[in-house]
Amino acid sequence: MQIEILCVGKLKEKFWVEACAEYGKRLSRFCRLHITEVKDEAVGERVSDAQLHQAMEKEGERLLALLWPRDYVVSLCVEGCQISSESLADKITQIQQMGSGRLVLIIGGSNGLSKEVKARSNYCLSFSAMTFPHQLMRVVLLEQIYRAFKINAGENYHK
Repeated sequence: MQIEILCVGKLKEKFWVEACAEYGKRLSRFCRLHITEVKDEAVGERVSDAQLHQAMEKEGERLLALLWPRDYVVSLCVEGCQISSESLADKITQIQQMGSGRLVLIIGGSNGLSKEVKARSNYCLSFSAMTFPHQLMRVVLLEQIYRAFKINAGENYHK
């Protein structure tokens, strides 16, 4: 299975880079993983709703340009469905069995995702009603994908 993670913004701290690399190494026995970062739009502290919307649209255009027609797209957003790790494992199995293209998971920037990205998504996933830094979310997402593959393989993984 090919998994593509699209992220708005870059990892800045070494510890985030190292954590992602570790999960990437662990996932290599289950899937082909690729992570693509797109440029985030700089917005000031005092920004109008229109400016914020425009920034999200620009980021969204960059993300949408990287999608292929057969991709199964999962966007991470607060209004998405909250599911268990076991349900995520089941979802990944269903996507594999569908035989679509890549599984693409999208992590927005600090302002969220554009409505166009959400509209293109096959599924919207929420990890919590709380807001997380998008750098931390990348690590959490990779860990949950790894956990899902371990569950699907019938292997033990710490709880």
